[in-house]
Amino acid sequence: MLLFYKQTCLLFFTLFVICLHGQSDSNSDLKKIKIDGVAAVVGDFVILDSDIDKTLIDLQSQGVSTENLDRCNLLGKLMEDKLYAHHAEQDSLEVDNQQIQSYVDQSIEYFTSQLGSIEKVLEYYKRKDEQAFRQELFEINKVNQLAQLMQSTIIDEIEITPEEVKSFYDNIPRYDLPIFGAELEISQIVVEPEVSDDDKKKIVDRLESIRNDVVVNGSSFATKAILYSQDPGTRPMGGKLTLDRKKPRTVKEFRDVAYRLKEGQVSEPFETEYGWHILKIEKIRGQEIDVRHILLIPEVSNYALIEAKNKIDLIRKRIEDKELTFEEAAKSFSDEKTTKNNGGVLINPTTGDTRFELTKIDPVLYNQIQRLKDNEISAPLLEEDRTGNKSYKLIKISNRFDEHVADYSKDFLKIKDLALKEKQLSTIQKWMNEKIEETYISVNQDSRDCNFSNKWLKK
Repeated sequence: MLLFYKQTCLLFFTLFVICLHGQSDSNSDLKKIKIDGVAAVVGDFVILDSDIDKTLIDLQSQGVSTENLDRCNLLGKLMEDKLYAHHAEQDSLEVDNQQIQSYVDQSIEYFTSQLGSIEKVLEYYKRKDEQAFRQELFEINKVNQLAQLMQSTIIDEIEITPEEVKSFYDNIPRYDLPIFGAELEISQIVVEPEVSDDDKKKIVDRLESIRNDVVVNGSSFATKAILYSQDPGTRPMGGKLTLDRKKPRTVKEFRDVAYRLKEGQVSEPFETEYGWHILKIEKIRGQEIDVRHILLIPEVSNYALIEAKNKIDLIRKRIEDKELTFEEAAKSFSDEKTTKNNGGVLINPTTGDTRFELTKIDPVLYNQIQRLKDNEISAPLLEEDRTGNKSYKLIKISNRFDEHVADYSKDFLKIKDLALKEKQLSTIQKWMNEKIEETYISVNQDSRDCNFSNKWLKK
């Protein structure tokens, strides 16, 4: 849900930024649009003067500083987005229209909850008709997704070698080397309450009943997911997600079941670290598979929680009594699979290494460690994840790194990330330069004095 709120705030931001007013294949149509004031045409997309005006007004209404923005800046950004979207369509890149429509429904619902009624939403955005407003939101999101998909396609295959990283680092003037802030290395031990066999059986029986209703009685799997699934990330979309064999982003057990099924088949209940699932194969598209799933999580009894608390208390005491080290305890007793084998050391999901920059650390994690001294072990902490699973954990600060100038050997992963981003930006800019040359682009005379960062004014 938090992700949805962030996306919706972004939609407020971009509501008029990426607005598709229409396409034209004839001179008569272009002349008709010209009455509204065409600022630019990029491929099949038209950008009106009103787009720029509304963009500026909308940014100001959202409290975004527009002091350093002018019409040229805004027009340049709009043209970039349209160029990406145009070539995404030319390359036959597809977005999920059903998913976009679902997101539009959520957006309307969110706007209504914030402003009080759909009439107030339409008044705020100066729209007279709800259906037309929905279609506008749909086009905004479609163009947005096409642009993002095109950018991802451009950089997806880009890799960087150690030699390129070293060259990147060596070419940075010594006085211009980045400063990395104070960082921490954090370790944890996690103890999860054990779910009884009876509680597991209740969940499996419930999933089998849902499965039977879908397979035998023809009920909608998507509706069942919306009603019953405990996965907050996919429930609003009817449990839908896309698996990509080239980019595995779900746990192995989930992928293994999905790849064994054919289109239309519904799996038997199966277990992952998140709970129990059933899934249905919607469509197989080469390396990608569209699936829907329902997640149910067994309830944890108070007795199981007490047992987990007693277990972690004992682990903590054994560490403090020096019967075993924190690292040994993590390897032997932690239920957190991703950290136990390396002694409980946490991996930073943003950087991929084991360091967490103090100023960028997750607020929840920061609150848990802010009073800890080096190598001090926290009291047992009861934690609940976004799906409702509860566990106890111990935390300690394993290492502390003071603010320092970037060092190739010590900060290789961070430098590699900077080098990769530079290579990606360079690739995107090269792509843009080439596509600008081969794409029909027309900029209104009123905007031809703009100092664009890209060469939109082709000679």
